[in-house]
Amino acid sequence: MCYDNSWEHDMSVTVYATHSCQYCKLEKSYLDENSIDYEVIFADDTRDNALKLYEESGQLGVPFTIIESADGKKHKVLGFDKARLAKLLGLE
Repeated sequence: MCYDNSWEHDMSVTVYATHSCQYCKLEKSYLDENSIDYEVIFADDTRDNALKLYEESGQLGVPFTIIESADGKKHKVLGFDKARLAKLLGLE
């Protein structure tokens, strides 16, 4: 699922989530409210999605967010860390 908002930065945002995770829902709402484009990968949809999460993070906790800049640098955030997300996304 991808949300097409009006965020104009040269970054990609991927959120690993599960359908029952309340913090995942809060984070997605926060991104929506700030018009951030992001892709959601639900780790509980398929085994492959869970494996992708584990390969990226070394664990299965969600939300797990990857913010990748145009130069390929990845910032990884475990949990809904609003302050860190705001800083990385330039929302401060």
